[in-house]
Amino acid sequence: MKLLEDLGIISRNQGASTGVDWQTTGTEGSLEVISPIDGRLLATVDRCSKKDYLQCSTLAAQTFKSWRAVPAPKRGEIVRQIGEALRRVKTSLGTLVTWETGKSLQEGLGEVQEMIDICEFAVGLSRQLYGRTMSSERVEHRLYEQYHPLGPVGIISAFNFPVAVWSWNAMIATVCGDTTLWKPSSRTPLTAIAVQRLLGRVIDDNHLPEGLFNLVVGSGTMVGEQLLHDHRLPLVSITGSTNVGRRGAEVIARRFGRSILELGGNNAIILSPRADLARAIPAIVFSAVGTAGQRCTTTRRLIVHKQIYTQVKKTLVAAYGSLRIGSPLDQTNHVGPLISKEAVKDYEKAVRDLKDQGGRIVFGGRILEGQGFESGCYVEPVLAEAENHYPVVQQETFAPILYLITYEGGIENGIALQNNVVQGLSSSIFTDDVRETELFLSPVGSDCGIANVNIGTSGAEIGGAFGGEKETGGGRESGSDAWKGYMRRQTNTINYGLELPLAQGIVFEL
Repeated sequence: MKLLEDLGIISRNQGASTGVDWQTTGTEGSLEVISPIDGRLLATVDRCSKKDYLQCSTLAAQTFKSWRAVPAPKRGEIVRQIGEALRRVKTSLGTLVTWETGKSLQEGLGEVQEMIDICEFAVGLSRQLYGRTMSSERVEHRLYEQYHPLGPVGIISAFNFPVAVWSWNAMIATVCGDTTLWKPSSRTPLTAIAVQRLLGRVIDDNHLPEGLFNLVVGSGTMVGEQLLHDHRLPLVSITGSTNVGRRGAEVIARRFGRSILELGGNNAIILSPRADLARAIPAIVFSAVGTAGQRCTTTRRLIVHKQIYTQVKKTLVAAYGSLRIGSPLDQTNHVGPLISKEAVKDYEKAVRDLKDQGGRIVFGGRILEGQGFESGCYVEPVLAEAENHYPVVQQETFAPILYLITYEGGIENGIALQNNVVQGLSSSIFTDDVRETELFLSPVGSDCGIANVNIGTSGAEIGGAFGGEKETGGGRESGSDAWKGYMRRQTNTINYGLELPLAQGIVFEL
């Protein structure tokens, strides 16, 4: 495929890189990368061994010692060049994202645009790594705090956003003075390799040292565990399931490292009787079926006031009936495949569990077969009537399944249902009532890290910090002041006087 050649992907690829150089011992076997679109083999990738990992990790630690001394605006200039390089390959890289993940071409292109946007954000940030000055209680003293580079940062990314989430971490970490070590999902390593080759050209053009950007492709038991236990990585960012994050957080905490956790979501939209349904329905459908339900911010629960439930259900059934399912490369289609046949099995199990627990399917639930669906990864989006307490509703199924749940009385009852899950990532309300809006956004409202009004739960912008509460992990990435997580804070006191007064009025005389 010419697309792969243009991005530097060959039939068999090495899975470890320290920037320009690539190496794998070949002792851990290889990954076959199968497209969920049509089941074709795209390429193979040699998995990293412990030796490969240690080489990359060691170089990341060594290079950090010199990179931290480079002025932040000069670090920002490198990120600017990375953004320009991404602009030149946006179409080809975005198309590869689609081939590898099965998300729509528009979403694949949008993912690369998100990488470009975060580069621009990071360039500006490179001149705004502000500290602050406080008033000292002591005469002729200055009290202030500043931020310094932290160290090599480990990044574990997930298949559904194979490169964008890496860029949230890596571009911010780079301008903060850190080096990075990236373990991509084993389901989507080709986009990571393509990005690493692009980074290699920027490194080469600027005569930068090896080890600034490092890539390690391999299994969780080999590469993932090495990364979690690596004392040279003071920070590890993990995007994945709650179980993956729980394991990572425990290991990292035992060695007193830091973790940024972006884990599962069980996101809800509350539909008030005062909602504009003409505006709400398209947002609900996209939030529920976009990326075939494989976003951490996908809408999984629709909490509808009983007064408007019948109308909403009827409208949604009609909307779901008009969805076109097929190749995501065809931009007239709305829904593409799930990532793998294993994901299809999870979808099937959730449908069975829903019925066993008392729920009712009102639309969808079939696995699609025949022409155009040969990969075995295409399913019908599901609309299901359910209750919030069902075990299947309480967990996250990475598939296009939307549970319809009713509430009665005031909006506080809808908010209580929304909050009554262990996850706390994204949330939304549709209403034209100012009181309902303000209650939803108040301290007694949504308990999620993201709370939206009159838009869906997905599609966050890079300017705001991204992340959630409870079992979503509490991490924050991307915009706002998320950059502080990639640096170490230092409080400084300078005595410019001739006396030595002590804090709290303590007197000590010799």
